[in-house]
Amino acid sequence: MSIATANWAEHPVLKQRRRSFLGSPLHALTMAETLALADEAMANHKPLHHTVVNVAKLVSMQTSEELREDVSRADVVNVDGAGVLWGARLCGIELPERVAGVDIMLNLFALCEQRGYRPYLLGAEQIVLDRVMARIDREHPRLRVAGLHDGYFKPEQDQDIVAEINASGADCLFVAMPTPRKERFLSQYRTALAPSFIMGVGGSFDVYAGKVARAPRLVQALGLEWLFRVLQEPRRLWRRYYETNTAYAGLLLQEYRNRRARG
Repeated sequence: MSIATANWAEHPVLKQRRRSFLGSPLHALTMAETLALADEAMANHKPLHHTVVNVAKLVSMQTSEELREDVSRADVVNVDGAGVLWGARLCGIELPERVAGVDIMLNLFALCEQRGYRPYLLGAEQIVLDRVMARIDREHPRLRVAGLHDGYFKPEQDQDIVAEINASGADCLFVAMPTPRKERFLSQYRTALAPSFIMGVGGSFDVYAGKVARAPRLVQALGLEWLFRVLQEPRRLWRRYYETNTAYAGLLLQEYRNRRARG
């Protein structure tokens, strides 16, 4: 099944706000502007592929051509991490604010309830999905979820999952799987997926379900969410964040020098 595509590259807002940083496209958008684009896509049945970039993803894109291509193929690329926001600004790229994927998802739940759009939830464990549904029922009683499926399926099941999503009549699709799996899935099947708005939300279902605690707002504002996560699971995460942050610091320094040299 092939779904019609929309030329979002020529959309006046996206065309004007497109930027580039460390080899990744970025869009200088506010949360309100991002939600307006999602609403436009669903209201007019115009397929829109959304993604976000954070420090870890930017670092991985330097060595993974496939991930770099998958991110670059998205129609909208928001800045998820504070480190990306500050780094881009340091290099002279004007960005209005951080637009985190989990916050987009939360706002879209409210928008879907208000506008009658139906989301499909793909990813995480079944117990997490059950908790997500319970919270949606409490907070958004008029929201109708088109369908849901856990993220524990094999690549040979992809086609069946896509068919299930399309048969649900969903207006939007949230994919809660890790990088690079969610980027590969959405990029590979973007023209086959029927929902008008599709986006990867990483671990957002875990946060919404209460399985993983989100950093307090002050910690988020200070750009220390990574440290908050490390403190929760130090043995598992300290090396990953150390290596990622060290690599990003090197990339940022080189980018800053290159931009200064170019004037």
